[in-house]
Amino acid sequence: MRHFRLPRRAFLSGVGGMALALPALDAMGAEVENDIPKRFCALYTANGMSMPRAEHGIPEWSWFPRQDEKGGLIYGKSTEPLLPYSNQISFLGGLYHVNGPKNDPHICSDMWLTGAPLQSPKPGGFNTVSLDQVIAEHTKQYCRQPSLTLSIDGGTGYLSRTATLSYALDGSPVPAENNPRRIFNRLFRADAGESGTERENLERRMKLVDAVTGSAKALDQKLGQTDRARMDQYLTSLNEIENRLAADDRWIDVPLKRQDYSSLNLDATNDGDPAAFYKTMYDLIALAFDADITRTVTFMLSREDGMGIADTFPVRLGLSTTHHRLSHVTDKDGQLDFSRYDLFLSQQLAHFLQRLSEYKDRNGPVLDNTILMFGSGASTTHNVHNIPTLIAGGGSMGIKHGAYWKAGDKETRMTNVHLSLLRSMGLEEASFSDSTGTISDSIFPV
Repeated sequence: MRHFRLPRRAFLSGVGGMALALPALDAMGAEVENDIPKRFCALYTANGMSMPRAEHGIPEWSWFPRQDEKGGLIYGKSTEPLLPYSNQISFLGGLYHVNGPKNDPHICSDMWLTGAPLQSPKPGGFNTVSLDQVIAEHTKQYCRQPSLTLSIDGGTGYLSRTATLSYALDGSPVPAENNPRRIFNRLFRADAGESGTERENLERRMKLVDAVTGSAKALDQKLGQTDRARMDQYLTSLNEIENRLAADDRWIDVPLKRQDYSSLNLDATNDGDPAAFYKTMYDLIALAFDADITRTVTFMLSREDGMGIADTFPVRLGLSTTHHRLSHVTDKDGQLDFSRYDLFLSQQLAHFLQRLSEYKDRNGPVLDNTILMFGSGASTTHNVHNIPTLIAGGGSMGIKHGAYWKAGDKETRMTNVHLSLLRSMGLEEASFSDSTGTISDSIFPV
């Protein structure tokens, strides 16, 4: 008997030339059955984590876990909200960036996903491509948005005090979004079938970009060397916009997955309740992953050096002072407050893990097909060694959890972790930044 086969992206034709994408069907074969999204999400908090001094006698408030006599993990009080997900979480210790001690310790967020030598950048540049954007280059063909870049303040900030974690292929900062309603509209806008002007608006924007690009290239030929370097950056930005519009055009007739948005608080703002804002942002990321709108997300929870509105969050929560100042305190009460803010961040992260566990892929929870990296660029008080790092999810991608891994007394390059993440996602990159290889005998598959 001859088996009926459908192409993976099959459509049903309707009246007036309208088309509707079919759901995944068995008739489409193993290609669809095995096409499970592999996702990456990076979450960053500035100023390090609390690791109280030994003389204060409060080791239970340290962010890194301790080990019992049998080798099991004892979570600290600041990470206790994550205990329900302990079999889906691992901690990594002893990590550092080779360029970390050479760079200004206040700009460690800039290099967290790049490892770049920011103290001596290439002529005309400042940074190099970030891990998320390398992943997005591989995954963008499968989803509506190549990547989603979020932060507490939005935009890019300014040189060495940026407000984004993401850097494009040329090392330029990728602007972040921080308005929940704008993010929702960008991700979950109405399908073309519901708005007849959607395609017309898209075509108008594409024509505008084409016209501007042509004019910019003509102008570029008349400029001097310095101005040409600036124009190159501008043309790169135009090219990225053009690629995004082309992606929009490919997906405009494909309906979004039906989801429940009723719990979203799109009026949450960064100058209101910190917990409500973080919850909304995490819910938006989880929904975007569930609908397979994007497979790569970065979210900068706070900025370094006391910059940005999140520095005031501890005060709004009733703690003694701002986040950056808490990272410098040396007395017991101050270090307890620093730890209590870490506890607050763990509570928000636990909510995110719950959402990713509730949403389902064809082979299990979205969390199992998502590698989540949470951490900071310094351990505590701007110490760029022993970078605190938590890896969650990725169970279906070979990640082994329930561990506190570190290479004994030796330090491990953070970029080796980055390369291990790429390999876990099935991306056979030869290297990343200044990596020397993957980390062996670890949570990552060989």
